[in-house]
Amino acid sequence: MDWDFTDNIAFKALYEAFKDSGESSALEFLSSDGASYYLELTQDAAGEGIDLGDNETMEELQEEVIVYLENN
Repeated sequence: MDWDFTDNIAFKALYEAFKDSGESSALEFLSSDGASYYLELTQDAAGEGIDLGDNETMEELQEEVIVYLENN
């Protein structure tokens, strides 16, 4: 993906909320307490021209976010 989501303010809020939550599974966090943060991130991605209507692109973004959250 060509968009560096780690510089995005919505992602930074998502990252901080994940770290503060004490949750070990990023996927579980995104499907519960992190859902609103993730929605804002996807809206920002669409605003940046990322085609999230394409399932492959949406899955790629989700996977990159999960990997980043769990490894940083």
